[in-house]
Amino acid sequence: MATEEAPIHGDILEAIFSHVPLIHLVPASHVSNSWKRAVSSSLAHVRPIKPWLIVLTQSLRASHVTTLHAYDPRSHVWLQINNSKYCHTSPVRSSHSTLFYTLTPSEFAFSLDALHLNWHHAPSPRVWRTDPVVARVGTCVVVAGGACEFEDDPLAVEMYDLKSQSWEACPSMPALLKGSTASSWLSVAIAGEIMHVTEKHSGVTYSFDTVSKTWKGPFNLRPHESVFHCVTGTLGERLMVAGVVWEVGNVKGVKLWEVRVGSGMEEVGEMPKEMVRKLFSGSELDSVEVTWIGDFVYVRNTFEPEELVLCEVLNHLNGVGCEWRSVRNAAVRCGARMLFCGGDVCLEDLQRAVMSENPTFSIEQV
Repeated sequence: MATEEAPIHGDILEAIFSHVPLIHLVPASHVSNSWKRAVSSSLAHVRPIKPWLIVLTQSLRASHVTTLHAYDPRSHVWLQINNSKYCHTSPVRSSHSTLFYTLTPSEFAFSLDALHLNWHHAPSPRVWRTDPVVARVGTCVVVAGGACEFEDDPLAVEMYDLKSQSWEACPSMPALLKGSTASSWLSVAIAGEIMHVTEKHSGVTYSFDTVSKTWKGPFNLRPHESVFHCVTGTLGERLMVAGVVWEVGNVKGVKLWEVRVGSGMEEVGEMPKEMVRKLFSGSELDSVEVTWIGDFVYVRNTFEPEELVLCEVLNHLNGVGCEWRSVRNAAVRCGARMLFCGGDVCLEDLQRAVMSENPTFSIEQV
């Protein structure tokens, strides 16, 4: 008589699924109802989903040639996202970690979905810009600064309402930011309906409330005089700062601080010295690029793109902790620009990607 296989109980399945890459949990959740419950429970209680790093590369010679890669920090795997639905005719940009966009005199196009596969098309802002700050804040997309020289107001701010699909002029950026309105000089962090704009070198910060449409500041978020590059992010509703320490012509370190309302800034983590030496030995300050995506900080040397260092910022009951690791950058392409963005991917996003009867894109592990 054939013996029946013993069932795998839910708690064991949950533990097993915690070691399975997220992309492979999609078919696993369709095996049976018990497996579907185990996948959901494992993601909720054992090993939750973490924000993905989305990397878009665009050919320097042919703007329509783009590739899209994703890094899943939960599973420690790179994926290539094949999407033939859109063909870009102008440079793709990303000034903040929540979206990619293109801007021409006639159109403003941007992607907001987790995998950055769908693009919204809107009329261009009233003020022509070359390198503005662009960020999603609540139900709006804010476009600030970066205006062309012939425009009257280089500090102009406009807001695109996703519901009404219309533009609204807002109060201009504070005059203190006039010399650094391009996105390459500014860092942006979003907390609820507030957009924090920080001048990377000085740490001078202003906050824009998209509900009352008012600016507050300035605030000084430069933690120390040895910090020459500040990039802001958020941990929940708390404002965080990643700073590059520069001494005698060399990058000496990368540190993280938490901004404490009313009590200054508290250092919460530092990149291990061996990682700093490996990533930035002999490099110039302008080769350092820092990107906040959710609870993760990605640091790279633009002259050595094959390697990334990431830090997961952990929110403990007794404070903030950091875990650092080095990651191979599988998205590097010769002769291509590389743009970083984030994606709050959920299992349903991947199910639509790989289980659709008529998929317009596919995801492959690399």
